[in-house]
Amino acid sequence: MSGAAAPPQPPFVGGRELSDPPSDGISNLRFSNHSDHLLVSSWDRTVRLYDAHANVLKGQFAHGGPVLDCCFQDDSSVFSACADCKVRKLVFSSGEEEILGRHGAPVRCMEYSSASAQLITGSWDKTLKCWDQRGASGPDRTLIGTYPQPERVYSLSLVGHCLVVATAGRHVNVYDLRNMSRPEQKRESSLKYQTRCVRCYPDGTGFALSSVEGRVAMEFFDLSEAAQAKRFVFKCHRIFDGQYDTVYPVNTIAFHPIYGTFATGGCDGYVNVWDGNNKKRLYQYARYPSSIAALSFSRDGRLLAVASSYTFEDGNKPHEPDAIFVRNVGEVEVTPKPNVLSPPQN
Repeated sequence: MSGAAAPPQPPFVGGRELSDPPSDGISNLRFSNHSDHLLVSSWDRTVRLYDAHANVLKGQFAHGGPVLDCCFQDDSSVFSACADCKVRKLVFSSGEEEILGRHGAPVRCMEYSSASAQLITGSWDKTLKCWDQRGASGPDRTLIGTYPQPERVYSLSLVGHCLVVATAGRHVNVYDLRNMSRPEQKRESSLKYQTRCVRCYPDGTGFALSSVEGRVAMEFFDLSEAAQAKRFVFKCHRIFDGQYDTVYPVNTIAFHPIYGTFATGGCDGYVNVWDGNNKKRLYQYARYPSSIAALSFSRDGRLLAVASSYTFEDGNKPHEPDAIFVRNVGEVEVTPKPNVLSPPQN
């Protein structure tokens, strides 16, 4: 029996979808500081390296458990944080894998400092560890130090020598990598609920925190009264149905490397771009098929990688396939828009 053909669906405008995506939840993605290489970690126990410009999977490494974070050392050498408690170095050009050491519980997050050649890892074992692969021989030959934290480590961010650590219990510690003996600052999050993400401002003056309750806090390192007066919190990733707001976790924050504006991604499937200095939203992209699990701008800010991947905020239920989209970023989407003051009246 014949019938009219279904009307063609309009193309999704969220960007170019990468081939060969992970088969389970995407935990993080990061662009290289040297190229359009994109590194992706996943609950499918892999770390994958893509050429985002060419849409080519360049390689992958299998792990002994879900991979919760990853970061670059250089264009070919990377690190991974795994739920099997191990910290690994992976070299895509040679296929070599090296276990740098381990934590006492799953490794949740990591950052690499090219200035000090240190890898910093945060774990659910309530510690930070610093590693240097150039270390002496021994089972933990690369371990520089272990630093107890007040609770499980959820997120890390690094700018210059300044490291910000966000843990369970809404604790925030600020360290100088050159002296990790104790935090330079111990803070409590301005947000009332669990921290999801912390990201430092590119200019090194402060950091943004996001929470499970649809809010972002803009914070400053300078403890002077004038600097602290600039702190603020704003609501985001909420959908109003005419009567009630549905509030979604804000999973990820990514700063534009040129303009210092930033994108947030939430479990509502939206990516919003914000101008923090002028306290306004610049842009909202079309809704993605699933939760936004991670975001990353390329080194020149021309590209934005978006992980559309269900984060199980509503438990185990049918969901759209995990996908990675790479979109071209327009100037109008990320350029700050200063508030225009009216001329004085005579």
